[in-house]
Amino acid sequence: MNRRGTFNNNGILQNIDWLLIIICFSLVVIGIFSLYLVSSSDDTRFFYHLFDLHYKYAKQFLYLLFGIILAITIIVVDIKIFTHLAYSIYYVGCFFVMLTFLKTSTIHGSKSWLSLGGGFNIQPIEFLKIGTILALAKFLSRNETNFSFLKHKVIAFFIFFIPVVLAYLQSELGLGIVYLSLFIVFYREGMPFYILAFGVLGGVLLIATIIVHPLMLTIIISILSILAVLFLRKLIVKRKSILVIIISIWATTICFQKYAIPYFFNSFLKCYQSTRIYNMLGKEYDCSKNKHSIRQQTTIVPRRQDNYNVKQSIIAIGSGGLLGRGIFNATQTTGKFIPEQDTDFIFTFIGETFGMVGTTIVLILFFLLLMRIVIIAERQRSTLSRIYAYSVASMLFSHIFINIGMTIGVFPVVGIPLPFISYGGSSLMSNMIMIAILLHLDIDRQRVVY
Repeated sequence: MNRRGTFNNNGILQNIDWLLIIICFSLVVIGIFSLYLVSSSDDTRFFYHLFDLHYKYAKQFLYLLFGIILAITIIVVDIKIFTHLAYSIYYVGCFFVMLTFLKTSTIHGSKSWLSLGGGFNIQPIEFLKIGTILALAKFLSRNETNFSFLKHKVIAFFIFFIPVVLAYLQSELGLGIVYLSLFIVFYREGMPFYILAFGVLGGVLLIATIIVHPLMLTIIISILSILAVLFLRKLIVKRKSILVIIISIWATTICFQKYAIPYFFNSFLKCYQSTRIYNMLGKEYDCSKNKHSIRQQTTIVPRRQDNYNVKQSIIAIGSGGLLGRGIFNATQTTGKFIPEQDTDFIFTFIGETFGMVGTTIVLILFFLLLMRIVIIAERQRSTLSRIYAYSVASMLFSHIFINIGMTIGVFPVVGIPLPFISYGGSSLMSNMIMIAILLHLDIDRQRVVY
């Protein structure tokens, strides 16, 4: 570090986390090679078409080059550009997202794209992740912010909830869930655990409402609430409170079951989204019971059964076995039986082509990626850097969990890419920018205040 407190080139090379770079680069290489195998059938001329933009893997390689240039620029420039202008970056990101509402065209059922011409499109909601993380980290790291105050909790919540609403309005439910994952960061900063517990219980109740008969669910909840109160009776001073708690839990369950859940599926979600959730749980959803759902159903939903993608994906992954069917032998995926093979269901191709060994390697790389980011987060001396690192880890984890969950049928299909592997310039470059900022913050971790 020089006298001005910034790193010279030698300092950058010595202090940069090369392991994180190697892991990310390995995932990108796997992604480009998988895209090549998906799009090229039996064409073995990988390098011959590497600069032919008619091929998606060639476009992905171009996105990688752009991402590398942006990453190097971010690492070289003063990090204060991003920390001091965090709110401005967030506002600009929201502005470009709202620009997408001025057009009427959609891509794959989503209104979140802006055309750059020449067959290139940009998805501002992907890049807004960078501004959201920076703004959240900046706000929570202020000396004036006291996370025990309700006012500051509400402000922090709205920083990432606004992008959730924008994603929902753009029919990007998957990205909306990714933004909601930033809620996890609050617990690292001291939010009480019981709030998370109530959220988990709400999710369990939502699933139980679908798969369990209403009367049976009411009986089960009542029994569980009685057992819980009896178990905690020593903490309850007045016996009358036991009856009040039981009645409150029972009434809340009934209201949730009778009103909240139906409203959520019939009014908040679109018909095809509700159908996918029900299909994931082995149930059928009848759109004809709600006119609002029918009105929202568009050509997004194929004429085939709604869980067609998931069934074909499970068949493809299962057919891969231990070692896979081999290069150019993945009949399910290369035969176009699975739509969105190069984006949402790229993990399916890896499973069929390289088998359990290939998918295990990918999962290990993702595990190492997340663990490395957590390690980087814990060694930061700056609150802003730590919050930023945990935010990146939360978003990447939600991407990985949801995408792989979709392909194996444990999560509804919401259309979300697999980080660094799925095709898409916006996704790849936004992830690379997030990692580059993290690397620079880690390089500069000796400086406590930004």
